[in-house]
Amino acid sequence: MKKTSPAQKAIVQRGTRITSTTIHVGSAYKGVSRIKTYDFTHRDVPAAFEGFRVAFVSDLHYKSLLKEEGLKDLVHLLIDQKADVLLIGGDFHEGCQYVPPVMAALAQVKTPLGTYAVLGNNDYEACYDDIVREMRHYGMHLLEHKVDTLRRGGEQIFVAGVRNPFDLAKNGISPTLGLAPDDFVILLTHTPDYAEDVPVTNSDLILAGHTHGGQVTLFGLYAPIVPSHYGQRFLSGLKYNSKHIPMIITNGIGTSQKAIRMFAPAEVVMIVLHRLTD
Repeated sequence: MKKTSPAQKAIVQRGTRITSTTIHVGSAYKGVSRIKTYDFTHRDVPAAFEGFRVAFVSDLHYKSLLKEEGLKDLVHLLIDQKADVLLIGGDFHEGCQYVPPVMAALAQVKTPLGTYAVLGNNDYEACYDDIVREMRHYGMHLLEHKVDTLRRGGEQIFVAGVRNPFDLAKNGISPTLGLAPDDFVILLTHTPDYAEDVPVTNSDLILAGHTHGGQVTLFGLYAPIVPSHYGQRFLSGLKYNSKHIPMIITNGIGTSQKAIRMFAPAEVVMIVLHRLTD
């Protein structure tokens, strides 16, 4: 008989089931290597949100490895996914002159419930005002320590976003703390470290980027450099913080420093919500 560890038991007690599939699409979409889909089943997902499709991208770093043709293909891929909402994890650009074209491209992705984003360290270091202006122009929602409500069929879920997660002196209180335990809450943060550094109480799913999956790795198993003070722990994929809250960390799309990826494929993440009924 297989034994269940205390950590596994705690995860199960949260009423969560997660499975994933990967489709490689590099030949069809130049800017993306794969689509990673997570079927996320949770007791707090309202019945009206059964099958709800969340598209999540992060770290475009336009124009690093991601150039014009890749951005165009990324937009086409996102449109083809027929998501109900688009979430973006920040680090949009590699230069202020690239902010208007990248925002104009992303604005072509129309979803029933819109586009929500947080910003990354690149975005706070440069071009912040440009990004805010462009997002407002296109009707995108910037979640800087804010919570917004997604409504469907008379029911609702919540999406919360973290402002500059590297400045804990100012932003070290999670925007999820004012929500209720039985709300279904997605927390969007640029870096996964935030979900370990501070209590993110009432979060049911955390979405993060920043690590680039290591960008250059040894067969995807180990990265010599990871921009996280937790090392390999939050490198990529489905992880859990110390409170056993599931966290999906995307490899992102673009690159930083050098325009190269090795065993850390650029990806779009899709999350399909399901209500736990048993």
